[in-house]
Amino acid sequence: MSFSSFSLSSLLLNRLHNIGFNSPTPIQEKVIPLVLKSEDVLVQAQTGSGKTAAFVLPILHALQKEPKTKKPHIKVLVLTPTRELTLQVAEVFKTLSQDFEQKPKVVTIIGGQSIGEQLIQVQKGCDIVVATSGRLLDIVAKKQISFAHLNYFVLDEADKMLDLNFTEELENILKILPQKRQNLLFSATFSPKILDMVSKITQNAIQVSIKSDETIVKTLHQRIIQVNKANKSALLRHLIVSEKLEHILVFMANKRSCDNIAQKFRKYGFNADSFHGDLTQEERMLTLEEFKNQDIHILFATDIAARGLDIQTITCVVNYDLPRSSADYVHRIGRTARAGKSGLAITLLCGEDFEHFKLIEKRCNICLQKEEIEGFEMSEEIIAKPKGNPPIKGKRKSKKDKLREKLVKES
Repeated sequence: MSFSSFSLSSLLLNRLHNIGFNSPTPIQEKVIPLVLKSEDVLVQAQTGSGKTAAFVLPILHALQKEPKTKKPHIKVLVLTPTRELTLQVAEVFKTLSQDFEQKPKVVTIIGGQSIGEQLIQVQKGCDIVVATSGRLLDIVAKKQISFAHLNYFVLDEADKMLDLNFTEELENILKILPQKRQNLLFSATFSPKILDMVSKITQNAIQVSIKSDETIVKTLHQRIIQVNKANKSALLRHLIVSEKLEHILVFMANKRSCDNIAQKFRKYGFNADSFHGDLTQEERMLTLEEFKNQDIHILFATDIAARGLDIQTITCVVNYDLPRSSADYVHRIGRTARAGKSGLAITLLCGEDFEHFKLIEKRCNICLQKEEIEGFEMSEEIIAKPKGNPPIKGKRKSKKDKLREKLVKES
């Protein structure tokens, strides 16, 4: 299948061809026709599956056909959980509409930047707003933004928004949106919490699910290396030198670990830096720009870099510390092997991590061979997770039972 089968505008098709996108991904094949038919959709898909273009392309196609007005009104609102993803989505809108005679005006609304400048951009008029929920509500409180002409509401990475406790903010935003709109919802999971939120947004969304094994691209090589916890840092330095690894993104468990290990690697002569939520927005943008330009070769980061970071030159992702969930694992390793390129994902596995990684493998439907590097063999005992007492049936309600009760009360 090619993009031309969707009957998209010639300007969009030419743009896709010029940037080397000739064949749609599985998620784009399923979602684009539904959006073009004005259907609400609830899409389950992981990172790297092409979900951003799955909603950007049909929205731009529709905007291009609308009559032009002197001052643009907000027709599209996209909510994302992180500043980085907000900037990334906005950039996709701009890139794909580059050949339009009258380009849609895109405004990003995020924390860490001047709210005054963002207010000015909104007041001048815009077609598309891509925002994080907190800063958007700050602007809403000033009564300087109107969604009276809104046609599309996109909730990107809904699971992450709910994990970060943005539920109340999301509910407040829904109250100010017009009832008549098209809703496009994307999430890594269809958990009860997600379905509960979806029920407040739309009643007739078509569910689209992409299997987890479809989201890990074939050009991505995964390696699992067993090592003692105390030797992780030395092993990583050894791998970088011996295997000539370049442009590496290393995921750590917390902010302090990022700073500490980046400083240690710089002492050993490596070009390394850290990236986490304690940085100001200006520091985040500068660090990412330097990493993108390969002025930084090794970036130690928390999971804020796991979503919305599209740097096609990243050749290797390292899980120095394991992610909390299988979804985060897929998001992390999806930072490499992008746009048809090959990539390497290395997970450093110590004795206390085995049980957790077995769960990640099970949920990702993968089984990876473990290896050891000479001189760094693991001598730690593999720690089995102790089994607790089985739950007493009927003692506490399950999440599904609670959700059913809630839906009954609302109906």
